[in-house]
Order: sequence, then structure tokens, then C-alpha cells
Amino acid sequence: MNERDAKKSAWPTDAIEPGPDNGPVLYEEQVRSWRENGFALVDGLFPADLIGRARAESLPFFPAAGSPESEAVTDYGSQGAMEFPTPSDAINEITLHPRLLGAVSQLLGLRLRDLRLTQSEPWAKYGHENSSGGSLDNQDQRMHVDYPNHTLTHPADWDMPEAVSILLYFDRVEECGGATEFVPREGPDDPAYQGPLVRTPGLAGLEFVNDRREAAAYLRDAAPDTAQWREENLYARARSVHYRPGTILFYRQDLWHRGTPLRPGARRLIHNMTFRRKECEWISTVHQGWAWAMYRSSKVMVKLLAEGSVEQRCVLGFPEPGHSYWTRGTLDAVRARLEPWGLDMAPYEAAWSGGANESPDHFAPSDPSGLDRLHQENASLREELSALRARLSRERSTRR
Repeated sequence: MNERDAKKSAWPTDAIEPGPDNGPVLYEEQVRSWRENGFALVDGLFPADLIGRARAESLPFFPAAGSPESEAVTDYGSQGAMEFPTPSDAINEITLHPRLLGAVSQLLGLRLRDLRLTQSEPWAKYGHENSSGGSLDNQDQRMHVDYPNHTLTHPADWDMPEAVSILLYFDRVEECGGATEFVPREGPDDPAYQGPLVRTPGLAGLEFVNDRREAAAYLRDAAPDTAQWREENLYARARSVHYRPGTILFYRQDLWHRGTPLRPGARRLIHNMTFRRKECEWISTVHQGWAWAMYRSSKVMVKLLAEGSVEQRCVLGFPEPGHSYWTRGTLDAVRARLEPWGLDMAPYEAAWSGGANESPDHFAPSDPSGLDRLHQENASLREELSALRARLSRERSTRR
């Protein structure tokens, strides 16, 4: 590694070691870095044997390095083969691992039950002698932010983060190359992070181009000011992730970053994950949806629900104890569906018995007089609205 590369490299710091009290996972400085600079690079969050199992269970789903099949792989993803819930028990364990959920909850400042999973997928990237995917080739990416294909909107203000994105590495940068590059935010006046963040191919009327060289050439013609701005404020400032098996890059969907080429003939396995705040429904689930897997013969999704903790179920969208969904009818119905697989309904029963059962049963309303009052109030509001519209109509006629 030369001196320039050494200065650009970002090295991970260790997470807090597991303790008996399920305490914090990340140090305050790691949380601060994510919230203020847009990233936290962390080692030691998962046991080494779990990382090894996940890698071994995932690799059979991808072409071997240097194979003819690998030469045809020029894009991101597993083409559905390893989308959560996956055939790998270890990958599923990583996705819902208590220490990972704990770290994400620290970064967003939320209860575990207020997190929602929207993406989990390991995939393999390959090193090629030549770029063969054209403008969409994923080898040497243009600098970009992740939000455009995750959210229907735009990220909220910087101090109101909505989601945590994650890259988990299973290989060594010395063997594979392909270090992820990113641009740390340097305070509220950083020119790279003055919104809206739209100066990239694929946004604000610009065509989508993924390959760095082709993107630069396109922008020099279509938006020369943007092309120059990107060279000065993004590429010139980029830092590189120095990764090894188990390294995690926690980043934000509004962090500028890009993938770089692997060594020719190399294969690198990586695991993308995203978690959002439960109320941010404009951030989409990237995959088909967890319930779609409930009929698989492996029963993988059924088992994850039945054997998981209350918090892990919440992360998948299962209603927490005390939620308004729970009634006598829904408790009995969900028990009939999932208790044969081992789901413990006790926490949901206890919360309902402790006061949530005061709400009417959704399947059998138990307070007809309350419904009558509601109908009367609605009728009164409709009358008032009708009178208001009539008055406005008369006023418009008078003005004419």
C-alpha cells in the first residue's frame, strides 16, 4: 500500500464486547461518527464462527471466481437466490442478531421494537479484466447515494435520520481489492451535503449511468457544472474501507459512496442490509416481503417468527404486545396459525389481559351504543360541512 492509499484508508474500530447485561454494542464515538459524519466502521460485532458459517453457506449460490459464469456477472444482487429469508441459517441469524439490532437501535436512538427490516441480501462481486456491462456495469461505480431506489421521497434533514444501511464483509481487502469508497460529511456547511442531494446520474432529469467513466463523460456533456462539482467535492475527498471478515460499514442513505473494481479473478462476498424507523413507510421493502415466504417447504419464515424474540418479530412487522391489532379474536387466530410451530403467545396474552382488552374486538364490536354515537357525530359533521360549502358558494356568487 502506497502513502496516498494509506492516508485514504478508513480502518474499523472494535465494537463493545458482549456482556451479560445486553448493554450497548457501539461506543459513543462510533454512534457520533454515524450521526455526524455519515458512517461508522466497526469490527467484532459478530462471532467469527458465525461469519465463517455465513460465508460457507452463501458461496454455493454464486459462480466460482474466474469461471465463465462469473464473467457474465456485472450487476448487484443475488437475482433473488439469497434474498431474506435465505436458505442460509447463518445469514438469517446475522440479519436478526440481537447485537446487530442493538447497534442499529443505538444509531437511530430507538427501541428495538421500533425498527423495521427492509433489505437483507448477500451477493458476490467479481474482478474482471475488462468492463463488459456497458454504462450499467457495477465494477467501477459512479459516486452515488442509496436513497433513490430505497425511498419514494428524499432523506429528511441530516439530524433526523430515517434508516441505517449496512455492508458486512466476508473477505479481506488485501486479497480482493474493491474497497468501498465514501465521502465523510465534514459538518453542516460541507458543500457535498448541501441538499437536495440530486447531483448524480439517475436523478433530477439525468439519465441513469452506473459506470464511473461513462457517468463522468455523460455529465461533462449533459451537466458540466455537476461533473466538475463531483470531481472536486466527492472523488477528491473519498476514503476507502479497509475491511476483513466481519467488518461492518454502517452508513446512511444520504452518504456519498461507491464500489471500486476488484482484482481480476477475485470474488468478494458482501451482505447488504437496511433497517428503517417503523413510521417511515415511504422507505420501501426491497424484496418481495417476508410473508411471501410463509408457504416455502422449508418453513424458514414460519420458524423465524415462532422461534424469534418479541423484538425480532417486531423488526419483521409482527405487531408488538399491546398493539391495537390484538383482540380476543386475533389472539386466538394467530395462536391457531403459529402456536403449532412453537410461537409463545404469552407476552401478547399478558399485554392484552393487562388493559389492551378494553378496546373493542375487531371481529365483533361489543359497544353498539358507542357506534351509534359515532354515526351521529359523523352525520353532524357532514351537515356542518354541507352548510360551509353552501356559504362559500353564495360568497363566490356575490363577488361575481
